[in-house]
Amino acid sequence: MKNVLVGVDVGSTMLKVAAFDATTGRTLCARAKRLRLQVGRDGTREQSTASLDRALASAFGELRGELGRRWSAVAGIGLAAQGGSGIIVDRCTGKALTPMILWNDTRALRHASKIGAKRPADFWRELTWRDEPGHGLGKILWLKATRPGVFKPGNMYVGAGEYCYFRMTGLWRQDACNALQIGCYNVPQRRLDRRLLDLVGMPLSFVAPLREGHETNGLSREGARRLGLPAGTPVAGPYMDHEAGYLSAVGISNRPLQCSLGTAWVGNFIMPERAHWTSPFQFVVPAVVGKGRLVIQPLLTGNVTWDWALAQFVDRDHGKALAKVERLFSKELLPPDGLTALPWFNVANPLRATAVGGGGFFGMSPTTGNEDMLRALAASMVYEMARVFENLKRRMKVDSVVLGGGASKGRFFRALFAALFDPLPVFYLEEEDLSGVRGVLYGFSREVCRARSKRVPRPSKALRGRIMDGYNLYLAVFDRMYGDVVAGEKISF
Repeated sequence: MKNVLVGVDVGSTMLKVAAFDATTGRTLCARAKRLRLQVGRDGTREQSTASLDRALASAFGELRGELGRRWSAVAGIGLAAQGGSGIIVDRCTGKALTPMILWNDTRALRHASKIGAKRPADFWRELTWRDEPGHGLGKILWLKATRPGVFKPGNMYVGAGEYCYFRMTGLWRQDACNALQIGCYNVPQRRLDRRLLDLVGMPLSFVAPLREGHETNGLSREGARRLGLPAGTPVAGPYMDHEAGYLSAVGISNRPLQCSLGTAWVGNFIMPERAHWTSPFQFVVPAVVGKGRLVIQPLLTGNVTWDWALAQFVDRDHGKALAKVERLFSKELLPPDGLTALPWFNVANPLRATAVGGGGFFGMSPTTGNEDMLRALAASMVYEMARVFENLKRRMKVDSVVLGGGASKGRFFRALFAALFDPLPVFYLEEEDLSGVRGVLYGFSREVCRARSKRVPRPSKALRGRIMDGYNLYLAVFDRMYGDVVAGEKISF
C-alpha cells in the first residue's frame, strides 16, 4: 500500500525534506541540509546549483535509508521553493549557465529602478498591483550587461522551484508568485504578459509556463534515478514557499493570517475575489485554496534585524545567544517605558536615499542597557506586524493568526502577538520547521498538509495594557519619522 508522502522545501539557506504517513499525517523522518552561499560586499548572494543537487540527493538518500522497505510506499512528492531567485539554464537539458542569484542579491537594484522608470506608476499598479516591477527584470538587464553570452534562443530564466521541478520531472513549471517577482505576471488577468518582458527585450518563451492549480507530473527516468524512486511517481508543484506555508495553516482555521517569521517577516492571507484594498509592497496571486486571491505581504523587517540584535546585545555566537535570550525575556518582556525602536534594518534609509538602513532607537537614556535595547527591538518587530495588519484584524478579514518560521520559537514573540492581535486566537506550530514541507502535499492529503499547532495563552489584562501602551508609542514615533514613506503604508480598504 502506497501510504507515504514526501515534501521538499528549498529555502535560501536550507533545504528541508520530510516523509509523512499519508493516513495519519505523522512525521516519519525529516532531514535538513544547509545550502552554501557566496556572499560579497557588492551585494552578491549566490547559490551553486551543483550544491543544491547534492543536498537534494543526499536528503533523499538519508530518508530512503531510514524508511527502509517503506520507501517503496512513496505515493507522491510535493515541492516548494523560495521565490524571486533566478538562473539562466539550457531549456532542453536544464544545465545551469549562471549561478542561482538569490532574491536578496542587490547588485541589480539600479537596473530594476531603470525598468520602473520606463512606465508610469499607474502602469505597475494596474498590471502587478504593486508600486514597482518585479526585481527579476532588473536582474535580466544586469545579466545582459555582465554575461551577454548566455542570452541565446535555447535558454531560459527560471527560479529555484522551476529548476528543481525540471530536475525531477523534465518539465518546466513556475508558480504565479515567482512570475510576479520575475516581473512577467499580469495579476488581474492571472497570466504571463509579453508586454512586461518586452521591457527587457525578451520573448515570453524566456520564462517557464505557469503551474495549473495543484497539478502533478510524474518523475522522469532521470529524476527517478536521482531520487531512488519509480519513474512516474507524481510530483506536485512547484509552489512558492509562502503558498506552502499558507496551505499548512488552513486546517487550523478558515481564514488565517499565516505569519512566516523567517529571513523576512511575511503575512499571508486570502482576500475575496471582489475585495478592494491597496498596499504598495505586496504579491497577489490566485488563492491556493477556495476562491479569491492569496496576498503575500512582506514586512520591511525580519530575522536580519533580529540576528543583528542578538549579536550586538547578547552574544556573537548565534547558538549561545538563542540559549540566553529566553532567560532574558523571562525576567522582563518589555523595555522601560518610553523606549522603542524602528526595525527597518535591512532596507534603504527612507530619509536619505543614498544611505543603507532605516532602523533606529528612540527614548534612550544614560541608564539604557543592552537588555533594554534587545527588548525594544523585539517588541518593535511585532508592533510593525500589528501596524501593517491592523485593518485586517479590525475589519475581521482573518479569523486567527498562525505563527511559523524560526522566530516563532520565541515565547516572548508569541506573547507579544497574542496581546496585539487579541481577541483573535494566536497559534504556533509544533513543527515550525516543517510547515512548508507539509503544505506542498495539499493536493495529496489534507491530513498530512495541516500543521500541528498549539494556541498561545492569552496574556493577562495588565500585560496587554502595557503592550498596547508600547504599541501606541511605536505608532507615534513611526508617524513622526516615516509617516510619509509610501512603502511604510499599511493595508487599507
